[in-house]
Amino acid sequence: MVLLVMPDVNQQSEKLTVIRHSVSHIMAQAVVALFPGTKVAIGPSIENGFYYDFLLPRTIVPEDLGAIEAEMKRIVDLRQEFVQVSVSRDEALQRFAGEEFKIELINELPEDAEITVYENRVDGALLWADLCRGPHLANTREINSAAFKLQSIAGAYWRGDENRPMLTRIYGTAWENPKDLKAYLTFLEEVEKRDHRRVGKELDLYSVQEETGAGLIFWHPNGGRMRVAIEDFWRQEHYRSGYEILFSPHIGKSWLWETSGHLGFYREGMYAPMQIDNQDYFIKPMNCPFHIMIYKNKGRSYRDLPLRWAELGTVYRYERSGVLHGLLRVRGFTQDDAHIFCTPQQMESEILEVLRFSLSMWKVFGFKDIKAYLATKPKDSVGEQSRWDAALESLRKAVEAEGLEYEIDEGGGAFYGPKIDLKIKDALGREWQMTTIQFDFNEPERFDMTFVDADGQHKRPYMIHRALLGSLERFFGVLIEHFGGAFPAWIAPEQIAVIPVAEGFNEYAEKVAAELKAHDLRVSAELGDERLNAKIRNCQNRKIPYMLVTGQREADDGMVSIRLRDGRQLPAMKTGDFAAYALEKIANRSLEL
Repeated sequence: MVLLVMPDVNQQSEKLTVIRHSVSHIMAQAVVALFPGTKVAIGPSIENGFYYDFLLPRTIVPEDLGAIEAEMKRIVDLRQEFVQVSVSRDEALQRFAGEEFKIELINELPEDAEITVYENRVDGALLWADLCRGPHLANTREINSAAFKLQSIAGAYWRGDENRPMLTRIYGTAWENPKDLKAYLTFLEEVEKRDHRRVGKELDLYSVQEETGAGLIFWHPNGGRMRVAIEDFWRQEHYRSGYEILFSPHIGKSWLWETSGHLGFYREGMYAPMQIDNQDYFIKPMNCPFHIMIYKNKGRSYRDLPLRWAELGTVYRYERSGVLHGLLRVRGFTQDDAHIFCTPQQMESEILEVLRFSLSMWKVFGFKDIKAYLATKPKDSVGEQSRWDAALESLRKAVEAEGLEYEIDEGGGAFYGPKIDLKIKDALGREWQMTTIQFDFNEPERFDMTFVDADGQHKRPYMIHRALLGSLERFFGVLIEHFGGAFPAWIAPEQIAVIPVAEGFNEYAEKVAAELKAHDLRVSAELGDERLNAKIRNCQNRKIPYMLVTGQREADDGMVSIRLRDGRQLPAMKTGDFAAYALEKIANRSLEL
C-alpha cells in the first residue's frame, strides 16, 4: 500500500497560521469589492486552510471562485501593508456601522477589552479594514499568489445557531509555496478517490435510504459479507482473550435510564419514549445498563471476577442532520462494546490486557501508527480521589509498558472516570480516534453493584468500558478509506473471479469456481459475453484480489493463470494448489496477496 501524506509543514505551522489568516482577509476584501453590499462576519485560519462567512447580496456559485481568486491575486500584487490599529469602543461602533455581525461582536467584548482593527493600506491609503485580533503578515508581498486556492462554498448559520441568519462560507487553503499547495491538492484528490461514500457505492457495500430515515445504514450483500468476516474474527478473538459474548434488548423502561443517568445527562441524544403498558420505554443509546443488570442478576464473589463481557450491540442516538456523514456519523450503529468488572487488585493487569488486545487487533487490520491520549480528571467529577489516582496510574503504566507514544489530555476524562483514547493513522496519514478504555465510578454506585470480597465484606467492583473498534459503521468507513476499497483477501467481499478467455471455456470456469466454493472461498464466474480485457477491467474496478484466467491450456492441464488486481501475475497453478495458497493467505489474515 502506498502511503500518501500531506506536505510536511509542522515546523512552520505557526507561520502558516498567520499566512492563512492574512489570505482570509485578502479573500474578504476581494468578495466585498466584487459583490457590493456584502456583510462580513468572521474569517479564521483553520487546519490546512481558512474560511470566511458572508451575508451576500446574491447567491454565489463555484464558478464565482475563479473571479474571486483573480481579484485576490490583484490585491496581493498591490503589496498592501497589514496595519494594526487600536480603537475605542465608540470608534469601533462608528467604523462598522451597518455591519450587524461586527456590531454584535463589539458589543459582546468586555468593557476593558482592547479593540483592534487591521487595515490594508498602500502608500498610507486605506483600502479595506476588518475587526481582528491578528496576527497578520506585515505585507502581502509575503504571500505567494501561486500558493493559495479557493476550494468550496457552504452554508453556515451565524454563530452556529439555526435560528440566526444563514451565511455563505467560502473555504480556501494557503501554503508557503506552490510545491506544498500542489502536494496538498494531490492529497485531497486521493482523499476524494478513497471517500468511503464513493467507494461504498462503487463496490455496492451499503446505502443510506433517506425515505426510511437519515443516518440509518442498509448493508448490501457485499458489505454483509465483509461484516460477517470481521464479526466472526472479532468473536473468535474475544473468546480467545477470555471474554464472554452477551446479547441484550433494544429497549428498556425509563427506570433503567433514570438510574444510569442517561435521562439526566443524555436526554437530548435519546429518541422519544414509546408507551408500553402505560410505562415509558426508551430505545437504547448504550449497552452498559443492560450488562449491569446481568451482573446484578445474582450475587457475585471476588472468585467470579474479573468478568469480561462483550457485545456487538446496536444502539440509536439522535444526531442533527447537519452532522450526519456516511458511515462516520450515523444515528443507528453497532457498538464494538465490552465491560470489565474486576476487583481493585485486578485493575492494573486488566487494563494492560485490554490495551494489548486492542493493539493486536489493530495490527491485524494493518494499522501500526497508534498514539494514546490519557484523559485526566475534569473539574466536575464523581468518585473518590484515591480511585481516580489509582485508575489513572494503571492507565499510564499500561501505555508505558506497551511503549506507546502518548499525550496527557488534562481534564479530558468523563465526569465518571479517566480514560485512554487510541488514535490511529491511516494510509493517508490522517488520525482517527477509535479505541476507548474508560473507567466508570458512577454506574456501580447508581446501580448499587457489589461483590463479596475475601474478607466477607460487600465492596464495589471496578467497571471499565471498552470500545475497541468503536462502532462497526465508523470502523468500516475508516477501513474503506484506509485501503481505498482494495481490501485484504480475508475481508474482501469478492475474493476470486474466474474469467474464461472465451465462451467455449465457460464450463471449465464454472468447474473451477465450484471447486473453490467448496473451500468456502467467495468466488464468481464471469460468464458474460464481454471481451476478456473488459472482464478483467470490470473485476479490477470491483477490486477483486485474485482473477483466474482460464483458456484451452488451463483446461487441458487442470490449471489456472493467476492475475492480481494490481496487474501483477503469479505463476500458473493447479486449481487445488491455488485454493491452498489463497486459504493460507486468508487464514493468516495477510495484508498481502
